[in-house]
Amino acid sequence: MINQRVLISGADYFALDAPINPYYDDKPVNVDQAKSDHAKIVRAFEQAGIEVVKVSSPRDSQDSVYTANWALVRGQKAVISRLPEARKAEEAYAAKTLRDLDIEVITVPENWHFSGQGDALPCGQFLLAGQGYRSDPRAQAFAAEALGYELVQLQTIPQVDANGQPQINAASGWPDSFFYDIDLAMAIIREDLIAYCPEAFDEASRAKIAEMPMEKIVVSYDEAVEGFACNLVSTGETVIMSDRAPKLKDELEQRGLTVMTPEVKELIRGGGFIRCVSLTLG
Repeated sequence: MINQRVLISGADYFALDAPINPYYDDKPVNVDQAKSDHAKIVRAFEQAGIEVVKVSSPRDSQDSVYTANWALVRGQKAVISRLPEARKAEEAYAAKTLRDLDIEVITVPENWHFSGQGDALPCGQFLLAGQGYRSDPRAQAFAAEALGYELVQLQTIPQVDANGQPQINAASGWPDSFFYDIDLAMAIIREDLIAYCPEAFDEASRAKIAEMPMEKIVVSYDEAVEGFACNLVSTGETVIMSDRAPKLKDELEQRGLTVMTPEVKELIRGGGFIRCVSLTLG
């Protein structure tokens, strides 16, 4: 069993003021809808038997609902994230929150980007990690060593402009991608089963994934980007996932998994979804 205990905050300060990923738009934000979305996800977690540890959101932090980016936790140790400037206030809050839960906090060097669990997915002894957008490969190696994982360093494809050149996000100043965190391109269903979008990865990464000793479910590019299919939470028996990814849902049900699909309308506009709103504690 995996994802038995998760940390969640809330959507009280959800906003799109600093568009730090390519999913943002300029329409008005409906905070009440974001709170409703969040409540539906939490109910699904609890119905799946997941223990939900709830904390308040840090004030005036637009993305603090996405607690997956606060850290990477294993046992009683956590490597704290280094986030884009628009999310900097969350770092100290996350560290205090985890210390209050008697979890040892480890920090990476200040000039290394690290996106926590959003860009580093534990799968048994492996840590399947992204790089190049929200995480420095040095930080991924640091986290893997600190927490005792075998690192599998992967690379997703960049967002490109009209000339086919990689884009820099104007708000963060960092390179951008529709798969800026790996949890938008890959999901851990069980230690012996993952789902991933091959088109989200470069050729070298696809070769690494093919060699991994577990079963793989292929997710289409459309379901990954438009449906946020990979951004899910699985206990190994129950999967809480997007209601916009029917092909992946069918693949999971064919394997005997129970699938829950809470409707999420507003939170998706911030470039985060079901996996993003929960930080696994155990």
